[in-house]
Amino acid sequence: MWSTTVHHAAVDAIAEQRYVISLSCPDTTGIVARIAGFLADAGGWIVEAGYHSDPDSGWFFTRQVVRAGSLPFGADELRARFAEVAAELGGETTWTVTDTGIPKRAVLLVTREAHCLHDLLGRVAARELPVQLDAVIGNHGELGDIVRAHGVPFHHVEFPPPGNGRYARDKEKAFDELRELVEQHDPDAIVLARFMQILPPELCRAWLGRALNIHHSFLPSFVGARPYHQAYARGVKLIGATCHYVTPDLDAGPIIEQDVIRVDHSDTAADMVRRGRDIERLVLARGLRWHLEDRVLVHANKTVVFR
Repeated sequence: MWSTTVHHAAVDAIAEQRYVISLSCPDTTGIVARIAGFLADAGGWIVEAGYHSDPDSGWFFTRQVVRAGSLPFGADELRARFAEVAAELGGETTWTVTDTGIPKRAVLLVTREAHCLHDLLGRVAARELPVQLDAVIGNHGELGDIVRAHGVPFHHVEFPPPGNGRYARDKEKAFDELRELVEQHDPDAIVLARFMQILPPELCRAWLGRALNIHHSFLPSFVGARPYHQAYARGVKLIGATCHYVTPDLDAGPIIEQDVIRVDHSDTAADMVRRGRDIERLVLARGLRWHLEDRVLVHANKTVVFR
């Protein structure tokens, strides 16, 4: 297995428009030469290049970043020409070409927990994340004032409490309303920032590769509800958080980012919850950034992340 990332720090990545090419295909000889030759022939100035070859799966992954101004044509023409290169690499090849000049768009899903929301709103306001935040949708209304204070639209979708005869039907209606609100923005990222609702399988499939969740545990340990309390009961010495893509399998989607913090016997469950929130903020922000920058390539249930 080999993996490498090369950076050429010639210009400001925020100020300059770039094209990002991501590709995965069955591994073979000559892939790097073919892509590099294609870009060189077009006059493309590569400012970042990442490669990974996985011998277990026999798969190859790459992410190339090109200065848009170095090419004599735009993103659409680049896609049309690169499609021919990708076709030469086989029918299983998957690829994308994105333009940093077109802002990525996101919608956040929240409940009453505010720490991840506060962090992301602050990062967006400080222009630390390359994203246009179109809306925040909550299944409770408490966080609406915070969101609107940042100039972001807030929508409240009421989810029914369990325990009545209409629960299943009312919950289905709530998810239908949620889906309509999200999809009117056609977002590149749908962020479950401690949303605390399990998305139905059809919604997971519709948002596959776009829906990101922050789970307050170092997966695959302590899946489901109250993971810090589960960790406290087991007497763990490390707690963590996981940012992953949402799939129909609960808390089992491809993992984008994880981190941990040490705890000890003197920490209560409440201490773990409080300290874990710091890790959740960082892990979600990192995972979202890497998704928005097209640094995450998914194969089966694993990811390659070109950091």
